[in-house]
Amino acid sequence: MSRDHIDHRDIVRFAEERVNLPKDKADEFRAQARRLRDKLEGYLNDYPDFALKKIQLSGSLAKGTALRSLNDIDMAVYISGSDAPHDLQALLNYLTEKLRKAFPNFSPEQVQPQTYSVSVNFRGTGLNVDFVPVLYAGLPDWRGNLISQDDGSFLETSIPLHLEFARNRKQAQPTHFAQVVRLVKYWARRMKQEQEGFRFKSFMIEMILAKLVDNGTDISDYPEALQSFFTYIAESNLREQIVFEDYYGASTVAPCTDRVQILDPINASNNVAKLYTSQNAEAIIDAALDAGDAIDAALRAPTKELTVRYWQKVFGSAFQG
Repeated sequence: MSRDHIDHRDIVRFAEERVNLPKDKADEFRAQARRLRDKLEGYLNDYPDFALKKIQLSGSLAKGTALRSLNDIDMAVYISGSDAPHDLQALLNYLTEKLRKAFPNFSPEQVQPQTYSVSVNFRGTGLNVDFVPVLYAGLPDWRGNLISQDDGSFLETSIPLHLEFARNRKQAQPTHFAQVVRLVKYWARRMKQEQEGFRFKSFMIEMILAKLVDNGTDISDYPEALQSFFTYIAESNLREQIVFEDYYGASTVAPCTDRVQILDPINASNNVAKLYTSQNAEAIIDAALDAGDAIDAALRAPTKELTVRYWQKVFGSAFQG
């Protein structure tokens, strides 16, 4: 049987060698982020009226779901004060000016506004740190208005609660939740490289897998976990509303007509998939069907050569079994 050729342990080895950000690199990136945070916090102690109130590591590095291909770090910067602009470009220019003052050893070219963030470049490593502004008005749990990378609008969020949400799912299935997220993200990244216009952002992947875990799906066996993920997409047709009740009740969710509905677990009014069209959804469903079929075929294949070939339909030629 094909389990004699490729099994859970082989997927683990592939993840360690090709998918996961190595621990030493993750530690190095976190240390760089920590130095930036400590420097900013020291500056804030000297200038208590400074508009930047808090800086926090966010994104995949903070959640432990980063891929080996990671070359930038996301950090949320909480901005408070009546002089903080609410226009997107003005806010980014404002943050750029403040960061240049806070980090005087960086040249102006190393601190540059981007579309929705301000990028700080470490010349030695080539690493980019993307500072994402969050307008903060003193709400509990560091709730503030974040710039949406979908359309540039402001939406309420809480970075600490998002990290807590992910941490709770990781505690429910230690090691496995973060690892399966990384494996699916790796697959989605390959789809984006091969199919022009393919969209499937990481946060949506995390939310779908979180819902499966909440519903009792065992993801400790990675071939079965991946099959469960792809089967859910195929069977639901991405028409089931995904909602969580960690921080609000499902009864508070307003009616929604968006094609794909995956609600932010922190903010019920934010559908993180609101810009996904029927065409986008069908592309994800078709890709998931193909991946699920390939895994089914791999689990029935009589030889290792054939088994590897089917797994390569999921992970590409980098997978060698």
